[in-house]
Amino acid sequence: MTESLQELWEYRDLFYFLAWRDVKIRYRQTALGVAWAVLQPLLATTVFTFLFGRVAKMPSDGIPYALFSFSAMLPWTYFSTSLSAAANSLVGNAQLIRKVYFPRMTIPAAAILACMLDFAVGLVILFVMVAYYHAPLSWKFLFWPLLLVQLTALTTGISLILGALNVRYRDIKHATPFAIQILFFLTPIIYPVSMIPKRYRFVISLNPLTGIIETLRSTLFPNRPINLQLCGISLALTLAILAIGARYFRRAERAFADMI
Repeated sequence: MTESLQELWEYRDLFYFLAWRDVKIRYRQTALGVAWAVLQPLLATTVFTFLFGRVAKMPSDGIPYALFSFSAMLPWTYFSTSLSAAANSLVGNAQLIRKVYFPRMTIPAAAILACMLDFAVGLVILFVMVAYYHAPLSWKFLFWPLLLVQLTALTTGISLILGALNVRYRDIKHATPFAIQILFFLTPIIYPVSMIPKRYRFVISLNPLTGIIETLRSTLFPNRPINLQLCGISLALTLAILAIGARYFRRAERAFADMI
């Protein structure tokens, strides 16, 4: 893992170039440009607020449902978009991999970094919603940068595994969107963890996104406690996935040029 980070640092110029290239490609010839980064979670939040907040009366632990769902949709959108882009990034850069040597990990890492712009724009909208609902910010909001690092690490770990597998098995390209859809419903985005019976909460805590999203919500409200046990499980799983992903990727990348 340390060796991979050192290589990324040595090739940091290429890393930044690839990330900037991905940003420009994504928004090239689009009328709304980076506004698409806001529209997806915002429209989803609007639909969820109407269907689950007003029609189905889904509980939200005392948080306005629009803020409850958007605070989860923002990190979820970053995660799902980054994962989809990074998992297919190696195959999409096949010509570059065949011709030039550089740390292959640079490609999925750059795809994840490119999606950070979308998250930053969405974060501005979250601040606007927090002000609209008069939700007082506390010192707990300082956890956001740390949680974003954890979310990025989790995304990177999974992306390295899927990206390497996608080079060998192209079925991964088709299975990834389906897996992301399933994971959406296994993550407390439209419902709170408190809604799940206690005997099943340990099962949902095995999803690292559960701890991240629940903690992000807790930082928005001073009276909402942070579940340290959930945080600990999430962090331990994130580190394990990142270590496994980096190790597997390093072993598999030797054959990328031949298989891709």
